[in-house]
Amino acid sequence: MIDVHFVPTPNGNKVTIMLEEVGLPYRLIPYNMLEGEHLTPEFRRINPNGRLPAIVDHEPPDGGAPFAVFESGAILLYLSEKAGGALMPADPRGRSLAQQWLMWQMAGLGPMHGQAHHFIRYAPEGQDYGVARYGAEARRLLAVLETRLADVDYLAGEYSVADIAAWPWVRATYAIGMGLEPYPAIRRWLDAVAARPAVQRGTETRNAANLQSRRPTLTPAQWSNLFGENMLRSFGAGAGPLAARE
Repeated sequence: MIDVHFVPTPNGNKVTIMLEEVGLPYRLIPYNMLEGEHLTPEFRRINPNGRLPAIVDHEPPDGGAPFAVFESGAILLYLSEKAGGALMPADPRGRSLAQQWLMWQMAGLGPMHGQAHHFIRYAPEGQDYGVARYGAEARRLLAVLETRLADVDYLAGEYSVADIAAWPWVRATYAIGMGLEPYPAIRRWLDAVAARPAVQRGTETRNAANLQSRRPTLTPAQWSNLFGENMLRSFGAGAGPLAARE
């Protein structure tokens, strides 16, 4: 059994989609990040970085003690290996392509779209530079994805962990007001992945209604748990400029 420490964000959905695709048994352990449930020493022992998702495999391949894995891309690779190389091309070139596009998602698409979500949806009004900077980078990365998908059905040629990693972030562009009309290849790919039964099962759980809106309203305590003093304190760090929302 695999415990999935989970919130239904794009990164969380990568893990549940992958588990549904490969058919490994798991149980969700949901967290309410607004209430700061992730800011505990117990969870830090599972993920030193204090972010969700993370997994604990109670039946690791080596037969040893339960094994924790954090970072969503590393989790996808771990689950692929545990499932006998599932959703990773067998040929060296295809495998390298899947790894390259997975790293592109982890280093680019996810972080840059994540910053766009923060400045467009959560940050105090008037953050014009942040909105422009990360909005432009989010669009640039969509253009990179469009160019790739204009030539192939899936990022590594065949459906793989790379598509599982990228798809939830692209699906979430609606929340930052980025329509996909200029990207026909992305729209074709988005629909093809969405039609997979495992993807549908892996995205059944949704966030609290407050986080579904384009501009969620957070209380000071919720802001502190997500971005401010409470979050920093849980790491033993001092409060920074985002400790309180104006």
